[in-house]
Amino acid sequence: MKYYIIDAFTDREFAGNPAAVCLLQEPLADEVMASIAREMNLSETAFVLWENDAWRLRWFTPTVEVPLCGHGTLATARALREAGIVTDGEVYFRSLSGDLAARYQEDQIELDFPSLPPTPVPVPEAVLDALRIKTAPRWSGVNDHDYWLLDLGSAAAVRALTPDRTATMAIDLPGIIVTGAGDAPYDFTSRFFAPADGIFEDPVTGSAHAALAPYWSNVLGKTDFLAFQASSRGGILKVRLAGDRVLIAGETVVVATGDLRIS
Repeated sequence: MKYYIIDAFTDREFAGNPAAVCLLQEPLADEVMASIAREMNLSETAFVLWENDAWRLRWFTPTVEVPLCGHGTLATARALREAGIVTDGEVYFRSLSGDLAARYQEDQIELDFPSLPPTPVPVPEAVLDALRIKTAPRWSGVNDHDYWLLDLGSAAAVRALTPDRTATMAIDLPGIIVTGAGDAPYDFTSRFFAPADGIFEDPVTGSAHAALAPYWSNVLGKTDFLAFQASSRGGILKVRLAGDRVLIAGETVVVATGDLRIS
């Protein structure tokens, strides 16, 4: 089985968010895909298979299958082009989050995701304690994917956050987005934690921007954004809110490819 390791949302290797992409020739059992994801030990391993008239796409962390993954989708679109299977235009995926599309745009690939706006709700005290947030967020809420969004006000506050790793990993939530207004040239900055998925801090998270775009559209009164995810690896995303869809574009770098042997 051919596989690629691709850094997503970056124009240089060893930055952005790395994903493994496995190009399947036939279906694999869920337990086999889960084992491969544990072997790869990246935040996401994507499995893509041509099925009838579209590509079936699934994503696994080392511990669970997830319903939506931005960097894994971006990496999959790049892998299909790298393998010469898809050359230009658009590629369509069927996923646990419905139909998705990726469009090739010169050096970038643009993802077409559902908009997942958060609804205002007070954040649980356990989250504030685990993230070591001493001042109440400017705004907090949660969306249909159970992603919590906390606006700390500024990029400096987002960067300065030093969560308690043990306490954070004990929280049974699939996504905690911490955000703030961006430093120029960025419109907003974020970080993302996914304890229920076995990930402390994710380097760059496309799916989080399906919540961030509608939130920041309401705050800033605009629909087009340049966003920065302030992990240690860092990532840059071009984001546009288009009705009930969010378009998320970024660059990719292939860092490894090989053949996976499965008995």
